[in-house]
Amino acid sequence: MFMANKAAVFGAGLMIVILFVSYILPLFFSADKFAYAGKRHTAPFTDGGPLLGTDYLGRDVALIVMHGGSTTLEVAGFAALLIVTVGALIGALAGYYGGIIDRTLMKVTEFFQVLPGLLFALVVVALFGASTTTIVLAIGVISWPPIARQTRSEFLKQKNLEYVKAARSIGASNARIILLTILPNTLPVLIVQATLTMGAAILFEAGLAFLGLGDPDSLSWGYYVGLNRQYFLVNWWGVTFPGLMVFLTVLSLSLIGDGIQDAINPKLRGR
Repeated sequence: MFMANKAAVFGAGLMIVILFVSYILPLFFSADKFAYAGKRHTAPFTDGGPLLGTDYLGRDVALIVMHGGSTTLEVAGFAALLIVTVGALIGALAGYYGGIIDRTLMKVTEFFQVLPGLLFALVVVALFGASTTTIVLAIGVISWPPIARQTRSEFLKQKNLEYVKAARSIGASNARIILLTILPNTLPVLIVQATLTMGAAILFEAGLAFLGLGDPDSLSWGYYVGLNRQYFLVNWWGVTFPGLMVFLTVLSLSLIGDGIQDAINPKLRGR
């Protein structure tokens, strides 16, 4: 079903290219991404100059784009893992136990859901420093409520089904039923959400980095766009190429997520 979806296959192929550019190509270039590479504001595809030109400090734009990809993808990946883990745990406990536990956890979820996300992340990063770890935590803390609500909905639907009653009848503990009986049946939904959440995390990280709250030692795509934005009129390539990589990465993740959803959801087949 996934391979029959041309858009999803295109997204998967695009992601393979992005991973190659971000993790394989840098292995063939020993130059420091922060090193001086030529005259400032050298246009891309200029004879004798770097392929994608140089920025306002004379650094190689192509080299920074390649190295910035690993930072952006790793921040998004770890943030998505944190979001899904926290959201799935809270949603599973709320949906399975119900009652006061459900009401309490949903109140907590609502509290985080109504927080102004970007503002809260700005405060967290400003207080604890603009490190990769802080950015991951900031994104994770404000982005888990939708996952929690969806997981809770799945547990509410499944906790009284026959296979769960059978597990209870043989003496399975609540923890075993939650983790080994019901949760595996919600994994397809969580996988789709993780893929889409990773795309949202990339945009969130890019937004924070654009505002100057990225890790300067990592130089992600968003942070590099922020550094070059004031030189856009004389150096459009310093903004365009890393920004294009952000766009293509989020697009590929969205296409992959839609393809997985179509493949695992029988209601969407044959449409």
